[in-house]
Amino acid sequence: MGLLALLVLAVGLSMDAFAAAICAGLTMPAVTVRKAAVVGLYFGVFQAVMPLIGYFAATWFTDKIVAYDHWIAFALLCFLGGKMILVSFKKQSCPCGRACLEETRADKTRSGCQNPDRREISLTPAQMLPLALATSVDALAVGVSFAFLRINILAAVACIGATTFALSMLGVKIGHVFGARFKAKAERAGGVILIAIGLKILLDHL
Repeated sequence: MGLLALLVLAVGLSMDAFAAAICAGLTMPAVTVRKAAVVGLYFGVFQAVMPLIGYFAATWFTDKIVAYDHWIAFALLCFLGGKMILVSFKKQSCPCGRACLEETRADKTRSGCQNPDRREISLTPAQMLPLALATSVDALAVGVSFAFLRINILAAVACIGATTFALSMLGVKIGHVFGARFKAKAERAGGVILIAIGLKILLDHL
């Protein structure tokens, strides 16, 4: 996998965290660099660690299925991408636990939670660790596919972590300024990217 393909994959994989960061920013009365960086660090670290775990868990049996490794990588990425796209069409909740309202064209005010007295998301480990874990579970399966592709795992997880960190910081700001309008679009784009990368892997090995 080349550097460009790895970067595109990192972007696609980080879209779940990006969408969650948008929701986090939605709850903040004021966004600071520190708050955005804290959110970015939680998501970035987890998105980097989970593929590493998946990679080392899968390395012991890669030699046994070397003839089919590209099919497995393709299936995993397509499954994850398809799930991300399907989830993007479902009504979801923001981290404060209330459903978000979409901003309409007629209403130029920032969208928010159904309760106007929404509470700002806590950046404590008790609040952020479960959220970071939930958005990084898919990265575990991607790490399994990395074992089949025999790529430089340290470079891969560093790229994923850095990309997720940067996009999560951006997501916090976007959520604060624009509301939840881009959340579903980000998840759909991430799903399409993962499926496209899986298809590229398959075609390269056929």
